[in-house]
Amino acid sequence: MKRTIVMFVISALVVVSLALWALKGHIAGNPVEMIMTGISLVVVGFAVYLGISRLRSHRRHEPVEDELSKKVMLRASSLAYYISIYIWLFVMYVSDKTKLPGHSLIGAGILGMGVVFLLCWIGVKTFGMKNE
Repeated sequence: MKRTIVMFVISALVVVSLALWALKGHIAGNPVEMIMTGISLVVVGFAVYLGISRLRSHRRHEPVEDELSKKVMLRASSLAYYISIYIWLFVMYVSDKTKLPGHSLIGAGILGMGVVFLLCWIGVKTFGMKNE
């Protein structure tokens, strides 16, 4: 139950920080900022979805994480890890070719890792695990 509460707290902190950035920051309104904000909200939505599913399991007095959900999470995280290595190699390659600041590239890499995990989780959940 503690992990579920932590998921909601972190999701709320991300949404509040995005709102503060939008209200107090110097927003240029360019497409890159909008894309990064949208991706952040998608990742936060995924965390809220996982938190709600855990709360439902807790209310039904079921185990929060059963064997299948643990296997799905393990398979998705391992796939996302291998793909993320190549994402960071691409970020390293792009960092030499562009004039983007380092913090933007690191932020894009972290958001890319979140999206890759989301897509891997959806893929494993939809298509199942082969030969297991």
